[in-house]
This record gives sequence, C-alpha cells and structure tokens, in this order.
Amino acid sequence: MPSRFVVRTFGCQMNEHDSERLAGLLAAEGMEPADGVDDADVLVFNTCCIRENADNRLYGELGRLKELADRKPGLTIAVGGCLAQKDGARILERAPHVDVVFGTHNLARVPELLRRSAVEGPLTEVLDQPDPDAPPLHLTALRDLPYAAWVTIQTGCDNSCAFCIVPSVRGPEVSRHPEEVVAEVEGLAARGVVEVTLLGQNVNSYGRDLTQRSPLFAELLRRVGAVEGIDRVRFTSPHPKDLRPETMAAMAETPAVCEQLHLPLQSGSDQVLRLMRRGYTAERYLGRLAAVRAAVPDLAVTTDLIVGFPGETEDDFEATLEVVAEAAYDSAYTFVFSPRPGTRAAAMVEAFVPPEVVGERFQRLRSVVERSALSRHETRVGRHETVLVEGPSRKDPTMLSGRTRQGKLAHFAPPDDNAAAGSLAEVVVIGAAPHHLRADWVTLVAPPRHRRRIPVQVR
Repeated sequence: MPSRFVVRTFGCQMNEHDSERLAGLLAAEGMEPADGVDDADVLVFNTCCIRENADNRLYGELGRLKELADRKPGLTIAVGGCLAQKDGARILERAPHVDVVFGTHNLARVPELLRRSAVEGPLTEVLDQPDPDAPPLHLTALRDLPYAAWVTIQTGCDNSCAFCIVPSVRGPEVSRHPEEVVAEVEGLAARGVVEVTLLGQNVNSYGRDLTQRSPLFAELLRRVGAVEGIDRVRFTSPHPKDLRPETMAAMAETPAVCEQLHLPLQSGSDQVLRLMRRGYTAERYLGRLAAVRAAVPDLAVTTDLIVGFPGETEDDFEATLEVVAEAAYDSAYTFVFSPRPGTRAAAMVEAFVPPEVVGERFQRLRSVVERSALSRHETRVGRHETVLVEGPSRKDPTMLSGRTRQGKLAHFAPPDDNAAAGSLAEVVVIGAAPHHLRADWVTLVAPPRHRRRIPVQVR
C-alpha cells in the first residue's frame, strides 16, 4: 500500500463528509496525508454529478493527470462518489490511467480495492445499494477542522424532482437511528467539537423509514442540541413541502440550534414548480417562510435557484424575481439548469431555453439576490455578534474570519494576543457587503476546547 494520499472533493457537504471518511480509512491503513498532488502516491477524487460542469471539471482534471501518471508509474488514481456511481466503467474508458472506480455505497471497501488494483489492474466496483457488511455511516473520519463536524443523519432521497439525479446515485432514503446519531455527537463533543451540522438530502423527512412519524427530526434537533459541549447546531437541507411546525418549534426552543435555514425555492413560478415536481406553490412556500421567521427571531434564510428550467418563459422568470424579492434572502446559490441523463427534465429537449436568454436572466437574478443580501447585512451594522473563529482570512491573512450564528462570514482584525481557530469571540459589525460583514474585535467569549487534530471514530 502506498504511503501518502490526497483526497479531493467535487461537490456538496455530503461529498465533503464522505471525503473525511475516505481520509480516515486511508489513515487507518497507515497512510499519511500528502502535501499536494505531486507528493502523493494515491489520489482519490470524490465526485458530484448534480450538474454538468462537475462532470467536466473531473474529466478535465483526470486528463491533466495523464502526464503525472506517466511520470510516476507507482501512482494510484481512484475515482468515487456520485459521478462514479453514474458513469461506472465509462470512467476507465475515458481515462485509462485511472486504477479504481467506486460508487456511493461502498466507501469502506476503498482500501481493499486499492490493494486489489495493484495486483489485478484497473477495476470498477459500483453497487446498487449499500454494502451491508460495511455501512459507510460507521467509518473513521479524519476532519480538517477540530472544532466543527458534519454528522450524516440520512442518506438517499425519496423525492422525484424532475431535474435531480440524486435519487439515482444515492438511492432511497435511509435514516440512522437517533441513538446512533446522538452517540456520535456526544463523542465529537468529548473531542472538542463545538459545532455540528446535520446532513441529509431531505432532513425534514428524517426518520419516516424508521417510525413513520414526521416530527422525528424535531425530536433529533432537541436531543442533539442538548448534548453538553455542543454550542451550535446547523442542518441542511430541508425540503419546503416537509417543513413542519414541530421543526420550527424545535429551532426556536433549542438554544444550540442556530438562527439559520437553507430553504431551496428553485423557482417562483407555479408552472415551473409543477414541471419540476417540487410539491408546493410559491404562495405555500412564502407561507412556510413567514411562519418559520415568526417562530425564530433574527433568522437568516438562504436558498437555491435554478435559471432556465425547460419551458421557463419570461413571465415565469419574472414571477421568480418577484418571489425572491419578497423572500428577502440573506444569500442564494443560483444555478443555470443542467440536464442530467436519466432525469425527466433532460428529456424535455424541445423546451430548453436558449443559452443567451438563460445568461441574461441569470445576471438579473443575481442582481436581485445581491441587493437583498446587502440590505440584510446592512441591518446588522452596529450589532454585537458572537463568531466562531475559523482562522486567517483567505483573501487577507492579516485578518481573521469567523461565522456568526446566522452563518454569516465576518472579517476582523485580530487582537494583540490573537485568537485560535475554534474560539468564540464577540465582535461589533462596522460594515457590510453582499457576501460578508466587516467587524471590530471586542473580546474573547470562550477559548477553543480542542487541543490537536485527531481522527474521530464514529460509533
């Protein structure tokens, strides 16, 4: 087994957490993280396939690695995740220098697959369902941040959104038992983690496969929020059609649950929402949004929006602009429609919106979103905020960055004695931009509870 590895992630938080598990698996085999691609003996790409540009990025990266693979005969390249689940052996056809292809259901077998490929040559193992002998929810995770952690509570999705390939590559919804989730969070807290983010494709439906009781996610929020040492609890992503009063109440009544909600809209047109098979109207969405804002004071709301879904007319798009303006989001992830093979939307070829129209609409939407985000941020100027210090700013290393409870990024000058990553600090907001806040340091609220970066054994 080679001795040094790099795991690179293309995708969402679920992919990032899977990458932590992959890194932990390799570390458990006696391997060490490499400083970079040129220094590695094993390269693992954990992929996304929800949009076409993710496919293109991965295949472009593999093409660039051909020269490196020729120069380093001992280099092992593995490709896993959602794209691998979708494309399987086609990856080896397009990039013959890849050694291992694995899917979303067999992460635990990656070390064994690497060993086999060293003897047998390139191989592909993509399963239709999770391997019962090695469930990926019970792996060792090697986290980059010792004070924050992802916690998967559910895999797969039972929804049938016309644009989404996730159910095909992640399978049906499977919820972890609440006792198992709480035990994991307790273990993380004991190791110095102060913030956890609960992950699922549709966290609102968590537990339905276990008990058929919808409020189970609300109960889980309360239990995780009660774990000693956990100061902040976040979750993503909920589905608007399943956002229930019980969840709103749990958010409002559990002090550790942050005042932050990601609530994907996708479109403000009822016609487009029907074509998307989203299960709600714009009016119903805005009603749920108003209810949760009434329940949780100072709530920050973010969303997902798709521009150019097949059949979207100018009137449909104008409806989206109106709903986005009314919703007054703190920020939004805006995407151009990307047809995914096997989805209903991909077959709607005759209704595809011309690229030049999509591009123009995309820019108009971004203007509305950024105007709303700036307005929301400007209301925070003069306020004192508690931030979880993340470390030096990526753009200006002389500044520190941290996140408020609402998930807002704040940049501020460090104090004379500095502040370690993982500290809770009080700052005062002095300026606003669409994507961040500017702040002045006030005082340290609590020092970091962690001491060193260690693998965490998920129970």
